[in-house]
Amino acid sequence: MILAEDGVLLREGLAGLLQRFGHAVVAAVGDVPGLLAAVAADPPDIVVTDVRMPPTFTDEGLRAAIALRRSTPGLPVLVLSQYVEQTYAAELLEDSTGGTGYLLKDRIGDVTEFADAVERVAKGHTVVDPEVVRQLLARRRAPLQRLSPREREVLGLMAEGRSNAAIARAMTVTEAAVAKHIGSLLTKLDLPPDENDHRRVRAVLAFLRG
Repeated sequence: MILAEDGVLLREGLAGLLQRFGHAVVAAVGDVPGLLAAVAADPPDIVVTDVRMPPTFTDEGLRAAIALRRSTPGLPVLVLSQYVEQTYAAELLEDSTGGTGYLLKDRIGDVTEFADAVERVAKGHTVVDPEVVRQLLARRRAPLQRLSPREREVLGLMAEGRSNAAIARAMTVTEAAVAKHIGSLLTKLDLPPDENDHRRVRAVLAFLRG
């Protein structure tokens, strides 16, 4: 794992936390050049990066994550931020070739759940904070108009990375009902079966494009 965070205390704290949960942090860097060099020297199983990095502290980390995914297709990337950078967040999440995550620092309330999110992204899953989903979906209301309120609820839970069983528990319905809602929303979003694509991910990301 490679960790990129400009704040030294947070960087060292995150490194220690991740190591406590069994992750080998091969590099912990404080800027984008350091991140790019570390990945080039030893491609990791996952990159965990902040959005705001030197020198402008705007979106360098997120743009670097997108560049890394282009140069190393399928590289798992988990972004940590205090806010939602909508344009680049949507671009990163559109790429479903590898694990992707976007979590808001202030909304992470449990270290075990955070460690679990890291593991899920490293294994190729998508993990997105519900607030990130809400803000990105607000930019693309038109496709949502096709969905019923229940289908939108299912889609929101899908965006959080939940399984059919977890969605069923959250909504207090059967897994068969969840599967029916998913089938309906995939049809409404014009996502036919395709062996080369993950339709669950595409259903979430299709209307995150800015």
